[in-house]
Amino acid sequence: FTRVNLVYCNLVDYLSKTKNTNVGTDMDGENIYTFQKAQKLNLILGNEGKGMREETEKLLHKKISIPRFGKSQSTESLNVSMAAGIILGQLFRVGE
Repeated sequence: FTRVNLVYCNLVDYLSKTKNTNVGTDMDGENIYTFQKAQKLNLILGNEGKGMREETEKLLHKKISIPRFGKSQSTESLNVSMAAGIILGQLFRVGE
């Protein structure tokens, strides 16, 4: 964890003052595989059942989503740790 910056503060205060791009997950967001990532970003993931708090969502600059595949495309949401793994894996692909 020595390469990860941890910040302990009020999330709304931090997101409203940061110069980083605030990127959050949303079912109707931009496809994670075609998303142009910012140089510096804050990744915000919502609660699995309730999603993101409205006050937090208002501070997002971009919304991203993991596309659903298959015939039914009825998946409502992923476990937040699974979603984080997929998104981080895509955002920090080696060689890109």
